[in-house]
Amino acid sequence: MVFQLSNECADYIKSHLPEELQQPRVAIVCGSGLGGIVNGLAASPRVVLPYESLPGFSVSTVVGHAGKLVVGLVGDNRVPVVLMLGRFHFYEGHDMAATAYPVRVFAQLGIKTLIATNAAGGLRSGFQVGDLMVLNDHLNMPGLVGFHPLRGSNDDRFGVRFPPLSDAYSLELRQGVRTALKELGISRNVHEGTYAFVCGPTYETRTEVRYLTAVGADAVGMSTIPEVIVARHSGLDVLAISLITNVAVSVKPPSAHSAVPATSMEDGMANHQEVLDAALEAANDIQAVIVQVVNKL
Repeated sequence: MVFQLSNECADYIKSHLPEELQQPRVAIVCGSGLGGIVNGLAASPRVVLPYESLPGFSVSTVVGHAGKLVVGLVGDNRVPVVLMLGRFHFYEGHDMAATAYPVRVFAQLGIKTLIATNAAGGLRSGFQVGDLMVLNDHLNMPGLVGFHPLRGSNDDRFGVRFPPLSDAYSLELRQGVRTALKELGISRNVHEGTYAFVCGPTYETRTEVRYLTAVGADAVGMSTIPEVIVARHSGLDVLAISLITNVAVSVKPPSAHSAVPATSMEDGMANHQEVLDAALEAANDIQAVIVQVVNKL
């Protein structure tokens, strides 16, 4: 069913594309507030398709997610790409496979590379708002307890039943980010690390932050990993970049028996507007890096 539906969706997309865009090579998923990546596309040709028109696509309900697919050309080499302006989240009520359905469509389009961006909370000591983290591993918390995008019968036309994920994040693409940063002269802090995927929509408690840090996570967020898993299952190479939009609070809360003012409970508390503001500030750098990387693919 998914194979047939995703193939139908791919055919629908191709039917709306001019010849120059018929064979997109890269898919880019734009996270919260990062839709400005679309500004890296050439002005024409460019095709915009709302999610509502695409067979099998869900509708994004999150502020900062435009809910449309944009197909265009990137860089001096005019590389054809597909941009997802907004993604689907498990916390919105979609099942895990549905959150990654667009990646199945990308595979049917013949796309070979997925670039996923997201907004994330920093866990590692020293992370600051505005830093970038290139993923080199992940911790799939929902997947460990059964909420997995590959749960159910396997369709061998997509990939094998038990795909390995030890090589999930392409070394070549990660090296490409480093090269792009040097070429562009971008001084923003860029790290590599492990992203912990949690369901949301609540931000983490202090104890949850300490737990995730203790088991090796460097940043935490509510997306991306289902897309990565399905991409690897379908044979796509993956690059994923987190923008650190807040620093997660890990210190224990003040005791009711202490004289600390109650307002200290709000210190460092995360909010979605903070995420969008940080994304807006960093958007130009992320856009430039992605354009530079894609232009060499």
